Amino acid sequence: MIGLFISALGGVAALFASNETVLLASRFAEGAGVVAVAVSAPALLSAACAPLDRRFALGIWSGYLPAGVGLVMLLAPLVMPVGGWRGLWVLTLAAIVLSALAVHRSRAAYHLPPADTIERHPFITAKEALSQPEPWLLAIAMATWTLQHYALIIWLPTYLLEQRGLQPFAVAMLTCLMVLANVPGNMLGGILLHRHFGRGNMIAFASLVTGLSGVGIFLDIFPDVVRYALCLTLSFVGGLIPASVLSASARYARTPKQIGTLQGLFIQWGQAGPFIGPPLIAMLVAASGLWRDALIVTGSAALLGIVFGLLIRRHENRPSVAPVHS
Repeated sequence: MIGLFISALGGVAALFASNETVLLASRFAEGAGVVAVAVSAPALLSAACAPLDRRFALGIWSGYLPAGVGLVMLLAPLVMPVGGWRGLWVLTLAAIVLSALAVHRSRAAYHLPPADTIERHPFITAKEALSQPEPWLLAIAMATWTLQHYALIIWLPTYLLEQRGLQPFAVAMLTCLMVLANVPGNMLGGILLHRHFGRGNMIAFASLVTGLSGVGIFLDIFPDVVRYALCLTLSFVGGLIPASVLSASARYARTPKQIGTLQGLFIQWGQAGPFIGPPLIAMLVAASGLWRDALIVTGSAALLGIVFGLLIRRHENRPSVAPVHS
């Protein structure tokens, strides 16, 4: 609730921003609110569903980011001609307020366990969660995926505008469809986890598919229709990776509070992909003038994803820790 409130304040401040400094500060506030929601909501999800459904529920949760990004990309060309960027901000503010009301009204469904009689220091709880090797392997695997996905999000609209001369609305729709293709991939990941498919196997397989798709996308050896189909394939199959990673907090958290710690780890490493990847790709492409050089970055990320998927698979075969709320 605090995260949603901070995001709403950031949105209101942006509406009345008179200069870029205030606008940037409002984005910082909204980002802080997003992180607060992202690390705490999985604990509520875990508390609201039956233990057997936890993998599936957290797998669906992993699609929150591509679903939100895709919906905004879909609505922006329709809203901005009427209300400008501030009209889009009002729309997102309405979504935040509705979300806060939904969370508040659903509070009876969150069956949180009673607090420990002896309250441990938060640093001790966090250290216990982060001392396990598996969450770090999963976090790095998450970074390898986000790097590939954001590289595609950067490349596709630029390519369609500059190389193919499509109209901005068509570019927005094609890019939006590619981003939204990730959502059913996340849901499929939740279904497979519910059927006890191994996280390591799913991460390694998805990384193999995304790596091969990237080769076909960036090497310019196929017609545009095939390359766009590979964009959809990369986005869809890649959804197995965040579903595998973000749902793992319920497996490796020994207490409900550790879910937030692990989610924070996964999300921050996931953000490392779009933070590091685009500058590296821009540097390579600017030096050569060829988009195919982006494959050096995305291909390396896919190979790392396969390696870490296999490492996770090996760790999965060891005796598991007791699940949270057991």
